[in-house]
Amino acid sequence: MPPPIYYHFFARPLPYIPTWTLQDRIHNLQLQLRRQSAHPDILLLLQHRPTYTAGRRQAEPSIQDDRLRLQNLGADFVSATRGGQLTYHGPGQVVGYPLIDLSRYSPVMGARDYVCRIQTFLQSHLQDSHGLAHAPSEHTGVFIDPITKIGSIGVQVRHRLTSHGFALNITREPLPWFNQIVACGLADVQAGSIESKLRKSLNVQDEIPVLVKQFGRVFQRDMIKMVLQDEGEIGEALMALESEAEEAGKWLERPRV
Repeated sequence: MPPPIYYHFFARPLPYIPTWTLQDRIHNLQLQLRRQSAHPDILLLLQHRPTYTAGRRQAEPSIQDDRLRLQNLGADFVSATRGGQLTYHGPGQVVGYPLIDLSRYSPVMGARDYVCRIQTFLQSHLQDSHGLAHAPSEHTGVFIDPITKIGSIGVQVRHRLTSHGFALNITREPLPWFNQIVACGLADVQAGSIESKLRKSLNVQDEIPVLVKQFGRVFQRDMIKMVLQDEGEIGEALMALESEAEEAGKWLERPRV
């Protein structure tokens, strides 16, 4: 059986670019330590400050107008290295960045199987934790009816090490931001949330323990909470990002329109 996955949940919404930089830093450390089979597999769970991101296949000339318009709403705008198209990340949404080595599985897990497992994990959480069945869709992601999407997947796999990951809308807070874009290039799809579907208040932090348990079940791994003070360079980097998020202060709760 592969070794455990270590997880951490960030208490405050994080700025996108430093979090992206952290993923790259962990990826490089994993590569360095892989020769000794000493590289940790990690799941980072968090919320972002309001940020729109474009996928790696979207060239700057095609998104320049969107960049200016969305920044004027009060959000950050980032061209990312994940797959997929324009989407939104922000408070009220759980974002997960699994940083795991697919070669630890036998046989080696391919990118397609990995994405399928992420989708299964999100759908299982929806059913097991909230009693909501997902709606079948030809599109990647999680839908609660044929036109309402609450979960997105956009991953990157380099040297069989994963980065980026998934996002799941928990509360209503992300929805006004999603209404400003055609998310993931799907003009006939709208954004929804678990909270709006159930019509009761939810808290992002309450989702974390059950998400962690479900992730371990789907990926057949033990899950261990990180003690940052004991995690060396990676722990120091995570604590530094926690401090940066605290210093950044309050974020916009709704678009500035």
